[in-house]
Amino acid sequence: MEDHADPEPVLLSKHAKNLLRFLNMLPARMASHDNTRSTIVFFAVCGLDVLNSLNLVPPQMRQDIIDWIYGGLVVPRDNEKKCGGFMGCRAMVPKSEDSEILECMRNYQWGHLAMTYTSLAVLVTLGDDLSRLDRKSIVDGVAAVQKAEGSFSACIDGSEDDMRFVYCAATICYMLDDWGDVNKETMFQFIVRSLRYDYGFSQELEGEAHGGTTFCALAALHLSGQLHRLDAATVERMKRWLIFRQMDGFQGRPNKPVDTCYSFWIGASLCILDSFELTDYAKNREYILSTQDKLIGGFAKWPQATPDPFHTYLGLCGLAFTGEPGLSPVNPSLNMSMAAYVHLQHLHEQWRSGDGRGDEDLSLSSAAKQQLKLSDVAKSATSTTCSSPLIPAQ
Repeated sequence: MEDHADPEPVLLSKHAKNLLRFLNMLPARMASHDNTRSTIVFFAVCGLDVLNSLNLVPPQMRQDIIDWIYGGLVVPRDNEKKCGGFMGCRAMVPKSEDSEILECMRNYQWGHLAMTYTSLAVLVTLGDDLSRLDRKSIVDGVAAVQKAEGSFSACIDGSEDDMRFVYCAATICYMLDDWGDVNKETMFQFIVRSLRYDYGFSQELEGEAHGGTTFCALAALHLSGQLHRLDAATVERMKRWLIFRQMDGFQGRPNKPVDTCYSFWIGASLCILDSFELTDYAKNREYILSTQDKLIGGFAKWPQATPDPFHTYLGLCGLAFTGEPGLSPVNPSLNMSMAAYVHLQHLHEQWRSGDGRGDEDLSLSSAAKQQLKLSDVAKSATSTTCSSPLIPAQ
């Protein structure tokens, strides 16, 4: 008789405990990431949310995280350069009452787009009402780092400028429901000029198409309401490039090894294009679980590698796209749970009412609707979702 072994389970509780540890301490091997600590908090908090395990974060600890996030907020004064946003760590916030020292340190305090995005996402995920924010100063800070060709630098004092920060800029403006002086047209032109001959997007002009930056480009277009500007033939070729990135798991570029994180980057891109159902769910799940640490929890980029918060979170999101039981649906464009997204919509409604803008369209995006549809498919299945919904329909 043929042996039909049960599919390997996702060790939900172990993954939750693994992520919870990173909210208490960083292992020595991650000491070099201290300056991007807010991104690690993002992976841990949002990962617990996708695991439906935010209840493991005690109320006081939740408030401490919120207060810590706000501790990195930079609000420039009228005579200072537009550098509003969140810092990644607190190295530039000295514990001193000396006014001369504090004034000196202000010259080194500015928002960073990636840290601002992850900080806002953590606040929204934890249910904060964002009432302590000066939304205008943050959006002004985003506009201030936009380049003439449409891309964005990470911060006001100069840094890399590429598709990663285009995405961060789009998420910040979308979450704050304010685009201010951001030039969406030049942003769109930068994105479409980064489309390569094979119909993936590069990180910068004349670069190589890459799965991560293809996600950044598509999500930025989606969040800025410009995805519809891509013609149908181009979108179909994008889908083809993305679908061809699946081996068992997904790779970021042709002829490269598969990696757990691309189950999100490629999977979310296909969700945005309403085409994730064209992938092989079983092979995707099999690869992600091959990187699962059965002892301490967490996912790694490759089998037998060390798990980390980045691959753990994105691996969980990749599984959530397939409707994995026990996981919350994920909004692909914003890279947060649907529950957090709904909370954000409520905040937008309150802000718009207070601004006198009335009721605007707050309906779910097509990508969000697809995630809810996938979740419903999973709930109606009799076993773990491991195959594309196209298979039983054939």
